[in-house]
Parts: sequence; structure tokens; C-alpha cells
Amino acid sequence: MQFAGIPVSGAAVRSCFPDLASPEKKVQALEKSGELIRLKRNLFIVNQELTGKKTDVRLCANHIYGPSYVSFQWALRYYGMIPEQVFMMTSATTKRTRSFETPIGIFNYVQVPASYLSIGVECKEEQGISFLMATREKALCDTILLDNFVPRQSIKSLAAYLEEDIRLDMDILTELDFKIIEQCSRIGRKSLIFQNLIKIIKQ
Repeated sequence: MQFAGIPVSGAAVRSCFPDLASPEKKVQALEKSGELIRLKRNLFIVNQELTGKKTDVRLCANHIYGPSYVSFQWALRYYGMIPEQVFMMTSATTKRTRSFETPIGIFNYVQVPASYLSIGVECKEEQGISFLMATREKALCDTILLDNFVPRQSIKSLAAYLEEDIRLDMDILTELDFKIIEQCSRIGRKSLIFQNLIKIIKQ
């Protein structure tokens, strides 16, 4: 079925009914019947019970509020870097911090500097659907950037924070590309912490 598993604009849905006198009323009827699910104004998904294809929430996150990319602890869990399940999807954006409550979940967005946004972001593809998501390194930097209680001075304290507070798999640190973290450190916010993180990786 057309638009299965992906977010679609109201205009795209209306374009499917060019012969109707009021395509807008058709969209309203589809929403009322439950065939269309509204994520926000002028953005919908087709009910997956009709399509048989699960909606990709990561792509939805990209479209609900942008420019943005999926990151923070949700991404850390996706990469297997932390053990706990994370049910709240959080993305980084250059727009103001916001939260959207939708029928398929709550989507949080955290504002970051424009110069920082594009660092360490990848276009991933799974089952024919592409979405923007932080790399492992960027997701870790984003998590640190968001937390106001990260130790600033001591490398030892930062290592303890990573292992005990975030519950990060410390063995993964040796696999990370510190060059991405170096780029993040140049934005000026928490630069010392990012430099200490690089020292931990290089140990």
C-alpha cells in the first residue's frame, strides 16, 4: 500500500484523490475512521493494521520536527552501548526544545548549536527506509551535552560517570572515533569534558 510505514503530508494524501470535489474532507474522513493517524498538523501515518508494515518511528521523528536527528540515550541503546531499555525517543535539533505527544509515542527534541548539529550524523537505511541518526560517538557527546551533572575536571570522575551513571559499556570506548568527539569539542560547550573523554578513549 502507498505510504506504508512512513509519515506522509496532508498534501500528499489529498493528491491521491484528484477527482473528488473536496480531497480535504476525504482526509478528514480517513482520519475519523482510523485509517490515517495524525502525528501533528498536516502530518500523518497510515494505520499499520491496514498496511501490515510497522511504522518506522525514527523516520517519524525526523519529520515531526526538523532539522533533527535521533540521538541521546535512545541511540546509545540502539548501538548496544547501554543495557537499559529506553522508551523515550529524543532527537537533536537547531530549533527550540519541544516535545510532541502522538498516538505512536512521545517525541522529544533538544536544541543544540547550528554549528554542532551536522557533526557525526549518518543517513541509515533499514528495510528500505532511510532516517537520520547520530553515530555512536555523537550520541555519547549529545548525552553528555544534555546532562548538567557531568564531572568537568577529573578524568577519573568522568570515567566513573560513564560507567556508573550512564552505565556505558566501557569496552566499546576503544572502538570509537575520537575525531568526531574532537569536532564536538570545538563548539565551545563542555570542551574540557570532551577532551577528557578523548583521553579516556586513548588510554
